[in-house]
Amino acid sequence: MSGHSKWSTIKHKKELTDKKRGQVFSKLSKLITIAAKDGPDPETNSKLKTAIEKAKELNLPSENIERAIKRAGEKDRAQLETLLIETISPLGVILLIEAITDNKNRTVAEIKNILSENKFKMVGPGNLLWQFDRIGREFIPKTTIEISDETKIKLKALFEKLDEHDDIEEIYSNVTI
Repeated sequence: MSGHSKWSTIKHKKELTDKKRGQVFSKLSKLITIAAKDGPDPETNSKLKTAIEKAKELNLPSENIERAIKRAGEKDRAQLETLLIETISPLGVILLIEAITDNKNRTVAEIKNILSENKFKMVGPGNLLWQFDRIGREFIPKTTIEISDETKIKLKALFEKLDEHDDIEEIYSNVTI
């Protein structure tokens, strides 16, 4: 007997699934809280309405949605803020990273660490933004670049690592994958 059981395998898969689901719910709640700062009524706040629709598509419970909206009005809690981090690699790959955080310094340091491990360098605000058009919440690159298959694999691994970070909401790139 190898010491492995079917239950153990199922338990570990469930833990991974629950962790991933929790991260998605956390990100959606932050998105709703930020949107609710412009007003708690989705009928008069289009950003909030869009965030709630996205949350419902991904099965975020109604109680979580209501709690996130209430959190926007609380003054004594740490306030969430949005960040847009611009970064570039030596190969000319540009990443725009949108994050929502309650601690800007911590989030920037953690993201900077992940990026530097992958030879990406953060640049000042606005240095790379001109290479993208903003349509709604999306950043669309004005031009895209081609990269090798090896670089694509490394970039996908970087995207997965960044996506695991609780504060990161969206990642935009000038690469067609």
